[in-house]
Order: sequence, then C-alpha cells, then structure tokens
Amino acid sequence: MGARGPVPARDDELARPRERKGVDQSAGPAAKGKSLPAVIPEPDAEWHPIARLLWDAARTSGQSAWYQSSDWAVLYSICDDVSYYKRSKKRSGQMLAAINSAMTALLLTEGDRRRVRIELEVPESPLESPALAAIENYKKLLGKMT
Repeated sequence: MGARGPVPARDDELARPRERKGVDQSAGPAAKGKSLPAVIPEPDAEWHPIARLLWDAARTSGQSAWYQSSDWAVLYSICDDVSYYKRSKKRSGQMLAAINSAMTALLLTEGDRRRVRIELEVPESPLESPALAAIENYKKLLGKMT
C-alpha cells in the first residue's frame, strides 16, 4: 500500500518543486526488472455489474499501462470478491475494508496514485497547443487581410 496520510498536492499545484523543499523523496535506487507483455484475462460473464464496471474502468485507465499479468490476476480476484460482496444478503464491513485495501494497492484512484507520486496527465490535443493556436490565429488574420 502507498504512503499514509493526506493526499499530496499535484506537482503543478506546488509553489516550488518537491526536490527543492529539502525532502528526500527516495529511499535509494529502485531495483529494476524486465516489464513483460501482460496477459489480460477475459472478465467473468457472471460478475455483478459493479464488478464489471470496475474491470472495464481499470482496463481503460492510464495506470493500467504499468500493470503486469500478476496485477490483472489480482484485479480479477478483486472483481470476483466485489461481485460476491454485492450479491450477499448480509454484507461484511471487514470484507469491504479488505476489498478497498486491495484496490488501493492497484492504484485505482487518483489519491492512491498521488500518494506514490504517479500523476496521469491528459494528453494535449494538437489544437490546444499554444503554438498551434497562435498559428491558427495568424492564418485567420491573414485570411481577413487578403
């Protein structure tokens, strides 16, 4: 699980970069390994609709770019547990806490990702680029002049 405590501010919300605040952000170099192509299992057709929604959302979310086959296997298990939990007549608070904890480990929410210093950025569309917007304005001005 990620660090505890309040959700850190996004980097673009900080007055100055974290590295200038005198806080050591790393405990040393990370051990490196090889990222292998992930095998994504097919979702269970019998899952509760909320479990299927969770599966589909994770599959199309940015953090899934880092998922390995083992992460997909854990998510499959979580979705199976969510399905069981949602269909239960008597729901256990302890089971819900375990499900939420497992989802936190997969960084399924923005707060979870920010706690471990992962930020997903929205890709800039070509028309939103300031340089291209300026060129478009110049083209419009030139069109009015001719």
